[in-house]
Amino acid sequence: MDAVQRFLFEDLDIRGAVVQLTESWQKIQGKHAYAKPVMTLLGEMSAVTAIIAANLKTPGRITFQLSGHGAVNMLVLDCNESLNLRGHAKTEGPIVGGSLAELFGDGRLLLSLDTAGMRQPYQSYVPLEGDSIAKVFEHFLEQSEQTPAALFLAADKDAAAGLFLQKLPGADLKNHDGWNRLQQLAGTVTPGELLSLEAPQLLMRLFHEETLRLFKPRPVRHDFPPNWERIRATLRSLGRDELESLIAEQGEVVVRDDLSNHEYRFDAEAIRALFDGPHQMLH
Repeated sequence: MDAVQRFLFEDLDIRGAVVQLTESWQKIQGKHAYAKPVMTLLGEMSAVTAIIAANLKTPGRITFQLSGHGAVNMLVLDCNESLNLRGHAKTEGPIVGGSLAELFGDGRLLLSLDTAGMRQPYQSYVPLEGDSIAKVFEHFLEQSEQTPAALFLAADKDAAAGLFLQKLPGADLKNHDGWNRLQQLAGTVTPGELLSLEAPQLLMRLFHEETLRLFKPRPVRHDFPPNWERIRATLRSLGRDELESLIAEQGEVVVRDDLSNHEYRFDAEAIRALFDGPHQMLH
């Protein structure tokens, strides 16, 4: 099952989560034939986005947009309060190397958070400090929540996974060595274990001498059905002349929603129906 499994070391005041994505991750990839470094990056971002969404104090929609001037122009991950996750990477030119600097150049990461009661989404730029997605988000979490965090991420074409640990404010009072010990134990995890072992099995292998409390897993999914009416409304807003010009040039109008993995095609007859069809009788 695609899920985020949260847990707590009650004796140490340290919390954590394991995320494992298979079906949802494969749906996010869709028909995109991402180069391996881009696929790995998108998978790791999918895993960490699901973890952060599952740990939000106030449920809402969180979006991370990583952009730059390298071979990867943009990478977007979006997850709502029910852990419905989607993502997309846009590339340009050959993929050379796999580091963040090589893929994004002078990249930057934009966080958007929209929760109930907000008049407008909160936005903040996250500095790309670190040579991996895990290190970038460790720094982000430590700065935003004022507590140390540790992340271990892995992704291949079949699965994406992550292990997250966070030191809570009272941890040193309970055990001055607990955080260092758990970091060292977590650091022994391999990508293969992250991607193949079920969460309870993984936690038992890493922390078999520790006392931890498991919470109910929260399922993660990628469920974004086509929305033809929204696309039709968007096209109508462009105007008949603009659309008929596109039909004359290209023979059809194609709208791609890469984030939700849908493609909408309209021929000349379908474009005419947007303006002359039965819906006009309702206005």
